[in-house]
Amino acid sequence: MASNSRANSSPSAQPSTFPGERLGLPPQGPRSVGRVGRRIFALVLDWALATVITNALTGSWDPAANAMPTHQLQTYGMWVLLMIVVVPILGGTVGHRLTGLAVTPLRGGWPGVWRPIVRAVLLALVIPALIWDSDQRGFHDKVAGTVLVRS
Repeated sequence: MASNSRANSSPSAQPSTFPGERLGLPPQGPRSVGRVGRRIFALVLDWALATVITNALTGSWDPAANAMPTHQLQTYGMWVLLMIVVVPILGGTVGHRLTGLAVTPLRGGWPGVWRPIVRAVLLALVIPALIWDSDQRGFHDKVAGTVLVRS
């Protein structure tokens, strides 16, 4: 006798109607899952900030010099460092905060120190950010136990 796996599946296995539903988050407004457009804009802002800081520290504002691999690695390192330092202080990166987003643990509250480190290291690998679940949480957020929400 064949069984219907859909009928036997648990409620948590059922598809959600909006990102964050399975996490108990609202469909829109404050505390709803931050959507892709805001995330990309926040990333652009954070990368621009990392570039400006790197340029200021190296004293290099020449576009040709800034295109060199060593300068790009310095900017990449600054981007990761900013995530590690700023998320515990502001509850998100500068880009997150400017776009109305916040990094929060699933249980709410302060993200602490270790969560931003885990998120930043995994984001530096890029691939975890490209692997999302139905709640639009990247692998980096799943491992860190966080979710990027609208503030």
